[in-house]
Amino acid sequence: MEVSFKLAGILTDKKIIVMGVANKHSIAWGCAQAMAAQGATIIYTYQNERLKRSVSRLVKATDNLVECDVADDNSIQDAFSTIHQRFGTVDGIVHAVAYAKKDELGGSILNASRDGYALAQDISSYSLIAVAKAASQFKLLTNPASIVTLTYFGSERAIPNYNVMGIAKAALEASVRYLARDLGPAGVRVNAISAGAIKTLAVTGIKGHGELLKMSEDRTADGNSVTVEQIGNTCAFLMSDLSTGAVGDIIYVDKGVHLI
Repeated sequence: MEVSFKLAGILTDKKIIVMGVANKHSIAWGCAQAMAAQGATIIYTYQNERLKRSVSRLVKATDNLVECDVADDNSIQDAFSTIHQRFGTVDGIVHAVAYAKKDELGGSILNASRDGYALAQDISSYSLIAVAKAASQFKLLTNPASIVTLTYFGSERAIPNYNVMGIAKAALEASVRYLARDLGPAGVRVNAISAGAIKTLAVTGIKGHGELLKMSEDRTADGNSVTVEQIGNTCAFLMSDLSTGAVGDIIYVDKGVHLI
């Protein structure tokens, strides 16, 4: 006899900020969709007017769109002030923001520039600390609350062409642990999802991304790539009160690629 069940409404009445939606193929969008399906109200941030137009095609509730450039502390402050005024406290933040110049994502790491390295660290790693700091200053997060960021296996293995982004992801994962320690007393959990390679806007910026995607698919346990929906469902779990015991963890959602 088959027994099956489906959790429903594990995020009912929760308000969650999602940072990093670029288009309908974004992992951030998959996370937002999964959380909305579980009852959450999603607040979306966007970097600039160009990305606002892109996100607006997906989100009709304009009050749920807030400008936030994570490279600018004043922009983060303004965004969180706006969110606090519109929504009061929130129950979680999904940080799905990363960037490196395209010419830094190919060839040897010896070709990395000082400016390119610093930019990748600032946007892809430090921004998590900046966001958590602002949320704490505004007392924006409830108790309990959850912060989830997105990382990749290139943080611990030398993936071809990933270069400065791999180093930035390693720093991001260390930031998760330190933030988890320091935000824990306030009831805020901090974790990361190490997502498998998926054809997103970010991945297509890596030289040889087609080979990277094929290699990742070949190394999954069942021979099929992980989906945005599967990653999103894990994010929904980490945002829910079912995950209150998960603190400072890196959760692999890559269908076993990291095992090989």
